[in-house]
This record gives sequence, C-alpha cells and structure tokens, in this order.
Amino acid sequence: MALTNAQRQAAYRARHLKEESGSGERLNAVIDLHAKRALERVATCYGVTQRALLEHLLIEAERQAVAQAGGREADYYDGKLRLPLRRNLL
Repeated sequence: MALTNAQRQAAYRARHLKEESGSGERLNAVIDLHAKRALERVATCYGVTQRALLEHLLIEAERQAVAQAGGREADYYDGKLRLPLRRNLL
C-alpha cells in the first residue's frame, strides 16, 4: 500500500535527522520577509547554506553571551542570565 504524503514526509524527516549524527533537531519558524531575504543573500555571499550560516551566527552569539556573562556562566546555562541585546551583536 502506498504511503500518504504525511507518512513520506515523516520518514524523510526521520532519515534526515539520523544523517546528522543523531544530534540534529528540526527548527520551524516564521520570520520577517526582510530577515529571510537577508539570510538568503548573506548565505549566498559566503557560499554556505542558510542552515550553516544560522548555525554559525547562533554559536557566535552564544560565545559572545558567555563572554559577557563575566563569571556568571552557570546562570547563562541555567537560563537565568539576562543581558541587553546589543545592535552590534555580531
């Protein structure tokens, strides 16, 4: 019996996560059109995928947040640290 579209999509997503060393997670978000176009342009400019660019930017943002934590890294990792979002974050 043929699979439904939903079943095919679920199988594809499960296979895709396994291909990522079992450490992948899905992200589904609606973002502003200008942000999406910027993501496309910057990724193209650097010759990377949008996923690779997002991963890089998020890891860099976390590195900076930990650096700003000033000895309060435990609070950061516990989700208790609150820092102001600076315009020149990255």
